[in-house]
Amino acid sequence: MDFLNSFNDLTGEFSYLDIAISLSLSFVLSCAIGIVYRRTHRNVSYSQSYVQTMIVMGVIIAVIMLIIGSNVARAFALVGALSIIRFRNALKETRDVGYIFLVMGVGMACGTRFYTLAVIATVFVCLALLIMHRFDWFHHSVQRQVVKVQTPAHEDMADDIDDVLIRHTDEYEQVSIETIRGGALTEATYTVKLKSGRKPADLLDHLRTVTQGQQVTVLTGYDQTDL
Repeated sequence: MDFLNSFNDLTGEFSYLDIAISLSLSFVLSCAIGIVYRRTHRNVSYSQSYVQTMIVMGVIIAVIMLIIGSNVARAFALVGALSIIRFRNALKETRDVGYIFLVMGVGMACGTRFYTLAVIATVFVCLALLIMHRFDWFHHSVQRQVVKVQTPAHEDMADDIDDVLIRHTDEYEQVSIETIRGGALTEATYTVKLKSGRKPADLLDHLRTVTQGQQVTVLTGYDQTDL
């Protein structure tokens, strides 16, 4: 009986209505952000689990902010506890980081009961994202290709490859060269800008001719497709 009397439930610091509104609103707003993310995603690496994690993160952040409240000691304790978490998965796009911070901000606003701010921020940022996606803001019209050429390691074909690239491109630059297959082949990587009217298939055929049929790869649109 003495134990029950000494038991102190800190939930009384906020009402059940506060809990319901904070968690429900953070979930709804995080779902809205997830829908905008799916709508504006262009590349091939779309991940359902990432979106679901993003939504759950918004709710969890709201819970954390409810726990912290205005207690500074509690805030430092949670920072220490959460610092042991390590995320190993690399994000495919830099914009994914922006969505994570957006969800975190919304969750923090809901957890601290700034409900109006959470709604306005979500609507404003999501609307901005949709507008940028719809009108393709800041798109760079110059498209470059990545060309990978494999040649026998014992033969120097650099001059012949340069001749082909000069004929088919306005500019090119070698970015790497390495040996593969135990040193039997050399693989050189170039970034190129094709001349107007030239097709990647033409460049591919001419390079295969001078490399004695070794593998040649032309990656088109690599700046918009994550590999």
